[in-house]
Amino acid sequence: MDAWLSGNYTLDDEGEMHEHRDFQRTMPGAKAHFQRSKSLWSYTCLDAWMLLLLCVLCGFGLYVLYSASGQDITYVERQAVRMGAGFLLMIFLAQINPKVFMRVAPWLYVAGVALLVAVLLFGVQAKGAQRWIALPGFRFQPSELMKLVLPMTLAAYIVRQSLPPTLVRLLVSLVLLAVPMLLIMKQPDLGTSFLIAASGIFVILLSGVYWRYVFLALGAAGAALPVLWSFMKEYQKQRVMTFINPESDPLGAGWNIIQSKTAIGSGGLSGKGWMQGTQSQLNFLPESHTDFIIAVIGEELGMRGIVVLMCIYLLIILRGLLIAVRAQDSFSRLLAGSITLTFFIYVLVNVGMVTGLMPVVGVPLPMVSYGGTSIVTLMAGFGILMSIYSHPQLRRH
Repeated sequence: MDAWLSGNYTLDDEGEMHEHRDFQRTMPGAKAHFQRSKSLWSYTCLDAWMLLLLCVLCGFGLYVLYSASGQDITYVERQAVRMGAGFLLMIFLAQINPKVFMRVAPWLYVAGVALLVAVLLFGVQAKGAQRWIALPGFRFQPSELMKLVLPMTLAAYIVRQSLPPTLVRLLVSLVLLAVPMLLIMKQPDLGTSFLIAASGIFVILLSGVYWRYVFLALGAAGAALPVLWSFMKEYQKQRVMTFINPESDPLGAGWNIIQSKTAIGSGGLSGKGWMQGTQSQLNFLPESHTDFIIAVIGEELGMRGIVVLMCIYLLIILRGLLIAVRAQDSFSRLLAGSITLTFFIYVLVNVGMVTGLMPVVGVPLPMVSYGGTSIVTLMAGFGILMSIYSHPQLRRH
């Protein structure tokens, strides 16, 4: 009786005492019952909450894009196709064990750097920048791939030894970070190079680096600012000066920020209504379907629309951080944390850029702005997050 009360045994209909496991094996249909008790959803290796949030975000993005593109259904159709391709890639990556990402990371890094060099040599130019590689039927932006490849490579390198990393490993990590960053700045693409640097820095910070190294790096970065300024293109310098004082050139470099702030301010709390915005519909607002699409949201849906969108983003970020915290090994924790925080930086920089709190650096609003490679890359990142979520059995480092 004591054994039964302890919870390790069960009485059957005839009064016989069985250990739980033995009793389950002798019960009619027990095996089938316990197999059914495991959710069929778990076999998809997808996080249901994350998937739901992404579907809501994509639906919201398509809804806004139709208005922001001047009611051009072609933009919506193309965006929907890219989102569909992104979802398929996300599902595929979710099935892969994170150990595989760790093993292939160095090879992906080498391939990514090679593609960045190829862009500088053979890339396609558009709007004064050489960022794309053209293939039959489509073109893609290799710099977007490095947003995932770089943190994956740094995480795989740093966890080879015990954490926190040594000074030598930090220096090597910074070199690995600097190579793609400088190649992307040469295209030029200041916004993407900033995001890639952020993705790598998050891996380093999450690895538990000593604060004295952090302050040393901040000092070095401050000292390098004059050098960075000398490498910047003239239009990039103009963006910084416009950020400081947009009214200095209201009909030129300051036009975008002024029109964006006007659109958001005129929308008020409730907005003017879907497809009723004057700044966007009358083409006062440049790039309304890409980088400045949140200004369209503010004008047509008001501050309430922006708050709803920010709440969706917040839930996605919190879910990603929860996956990172629950990860069973150091590599998965560093990678999941970096992907999630880089997504946060996407949102932060775009909102700051559109509201005039940051310089205009060409960072799209994730899953809402019209784009191609950026959307597929973001969905691939969520696929890696779901892979980490669905493979908790990894060895702890």
